[in-house]
Amino acid sequence: MTNQAPRLPFARIGQDVVIWPMARIVAPGAISIGDSVIIDDFVFVAGGARTTIGSFVHIASFSSLAGGGELIMDDFAGLSGGVRIYTGNEDYLGDSLTNPAVPAPYRQPIRSKVRIGRHAIIGANTVVLPGVEIGDGVAIGANSLITKNCEPWTIYAGSPAKPLKPRPRARILALEAKLRGELYDSAGRYIPKREREGGRS
Repeated sequence: MTNQAPRLPFARIGQDVVIWPMARIVAPGAISIGDSVIIDDFVFVAGGARTTIGSFVHIASFSSLAGGGELIMDDFAGLSGGVRIYTGNEDYLGDSLTNPAVPAPYRQPIRSKVRIGRHAIIGANTVVLPGVEIGDGVAIGANSLITKNCEPWTIYAGSPAKPLKPRPRARILALEAKLRGELYDSAGRYIPKREREGGRS
């Protein structure tokens, strides 16, 4: 698989990145993307203060990443279809007017940060609110609402989401180590697919 990413001025873009043509990318200069990433059609990504997408990340159709704040998706994280990640919000307490059609100083949006840890997987149509950290290895069931930090290697579900049971850390990390042994050279450089397949007939 060669790079099929559009020629946008990303802050950084790695190898074997596929961004399908119907994806909508806003402010690419604030977005960094690692290696072996797939962003499906009908995904909306708005680079806010900073958006960092790690390696081996998949963002499924109809997901949106927006809000004007900072977003970090670590390696091996994944978003199922229709996930909403909000890194910013409005002041709903009545101290200001709300919505993007209102100019400053009448509107005072609140910018925040969301981090999605390594090996975290977020189920379809889940909503993640600003200021949340989803720990490494977390799995979140479909149609959940994430309002608080999620502890690493735990399965969550519900609205609001609640912890259900642990997730198997050792097996997942062992598989990651095996994959890295195959896809990285001795200096720790990712080997693009075209190089790995270069010697095959």
